Amino acid sequence: MNENWVEIKNTALKWIEEAGEMLKDSLHNSLSVNTKSNPNDLVTEMDYKIERYLNDQILHTFPDHNVLGEEEAGADIQSTEGVLWIIDPIDGTTNFVHQKFNFAISVAVVKDGVGQIGIILNVMQDEWFTAIAGEGAYLNGQKLASVTETDLPEAVIGLNGRWLAREKRSGDQSLHTMVRKSRSVRSYGSAAIELAYVACGRLDSYISFRLSPWDYAAGLVMLDEVGIITTDFQKRKPSFLEKSKILAARPGLHDQLLHYVHNHEGFDY
Repeated sequence: MNENWVEIKNTALKWIEEAGEMLKDSLHNSLSVNTKSNPNDLVTEMDYKIERYLNDQILHTFPDHNVLGEEEAGADIQSTEGVLWIIDPIDGTTNFVHQKFNFAISVAVVKDGVGQIGIILNVMQDEWFTAIAGEGAYLNGQKLASVTETDLPEAVIGLNGRWLAREKRSGDQSLHTMVRKSRSVRSYGSAAIELAYVACGRLDSYISFRLSPWDYAAGLVMLDEVGIITTDFQKRKPSFLEKSKILAARPGLHDQLLHYVHNHEGFDY
């Protein structure tokens, strides 16, 4: 079956727009907040509500598709055969709870292991980052330019400060050395937003030592369309089913950053 990716994307945009309005409306109410794997891993009833809403819409409209979500959907999925939707209902839940800002809905559509559609909605900024494989990436309907090469001294890097605080490596290959050699470092608290920022040029690179597919799947489609190189720390393509380290960077810069993250271990996750 040959899918109409434009039609599927436009259908998804309507659902995501509705989900975004649900999130905005919920900010006026008190939230039930719980923790998952650790005290900093927050989840709210809205995470579950948005995921169920998107899951129901997808399976009602495309009953032969599968859904993998952060909270509940697709926990038993073992393969990317066929069409698989990968959704993060709220990427940046801590920001959603504490700041009411810098959180996103992230949706990717993958067919037979290849990313076909990526959509990231920066909810409070009303910024729509979208991409269809082979058709380019867009910000609010404006096509994003292909990226150019850059070097570390001119680079702004997206990096969570926790990785620096936990680092055990020292010397020339340390993250601290990398940060000192870079122009600057930023952290926004949402992997999806930071990957979208790399795609549109607000960041030159994004590094994470542990992400799940729903954190980065939509971003991968976007980054491919503008020429960003995205791998794990051994220069392998990240998995759509398993957790992965992520290094996304402009050409030229990617190899420079591998020097600092290659085989980097020793963190207390």
